[in-house]
Amino acid sequence: MNNVETNPSPVLQSRTTSGFFDRLKGLKNMREATLILIIVAIFIGMSFASPYFLTWHNMKAMMLSFSTEGIVVVGMTVLIIVGGIDLSVGAVMCLAMVIAGKLFLMGMNPWLASLISIGCCSFAGYLMGLTVTRIGLHTFIASLALMGIARGLSMTITQGTPLSLFTLPPSFKFIGQGTVFGVPFVIIIFFVVIVISDYLLRHAAAFRKVFYTGSNEKAAEYSGINVNRVKLGAIVLCTTLAGFAGIIYMSKFGAATPNFGVGLELNIIAAAVIGGASLKGGEGSVLGAILGIALLSIVSSSLILLNVSVYWQDLIKGAILLLAVSIDQILHNRRSCAAS
Repeated sequence: MNNVETNPSPVLQSRTTSGFFDRLKGLKNMREATLILIIVAIFIGMSFASPYFLTWHNMKAMMLSFSTEGIVVVGMTVLIIVGGIDLSVGAVMCLAMVIAGKLFLMGMNPWLASLISIGCCSFAGYLMGLTVTRIGLHTFIASLALMGIARGLSMTITQGTPLSLFTLPPSFKFIGQGTVFGVPFVIIIFFVVIVISDYLLRHAAAFRKVFYTGSNEKAAEYSGINVNRVKLGAIVLCTTLAGFAGIIYMSKFGAATPNFGVGLELNIIAAAVIGGASLKGGEGSVLGAILGIALLSIVSSSLILLNVSVYWQDLIKGAILLLAVSIDQILHNRRSCAAS
């Protein structure tokens, strides 16, 4: 009796795998398309609810409110895709401001002080990454410890007193306060960062390893990917971008406050998750994360224009995050059932 080939052919396997990833890609794009539709719907509704919503002043204010945070969201998204999370970004941003501000007040050139400050943030991320990759701590615990250390250092350096940096040179203040053809320079920096990072995340081979590691760490390791190096790189990227954002804030406000950024990490994580980054790893996009933080900013602006209490704003943001995480879990469960 002839043996019947029960295993699918390599061509069929390739098509099946390709179809699976195409469906995942379509799902991700669906999340982004849904966010765009929600944002458009809010724009239409608010255009009737408030005459001030569609003004250039309000549009610029909204973009300024999430542009600097959006830079941090990029790093957080990459880290979540790889399967981690960083609770220290708000504290690291504050530490970057404090270190650079203190060095400037001691007589150092602000540009050099900023580079040293960002380097310190990168080194902090490197040490955090070593505790994850060498010791085996989860990024949640490691970043929680880094958050406390960064806050403590900020308080120690400043003695709890804000640093006044109004003597910063105009060329440095231009980063956070300048405009190019009427467009704030911060927004231009934001767009440059997201365009470059989105392209690299979608097309660069090194960044594709982030998805492979987050999707199945064991399989990625067996295929020759150094997963510890990928994790370490994602953590360092996240803290470096947080440090860079902290310098932008320092340039914008001309001060370094030791309690800056408290709770900011929750807004960053919420934006990434709302944008489609799965807390289980392996999924996410820069575009989706930016749409997520844009949605949160638009909701906050809308509630302010409608004279809604600030307490309701936190409640609504929390409800949006809960809904996004619930949808992510439901979709993950469905994919698991379909795979089995």
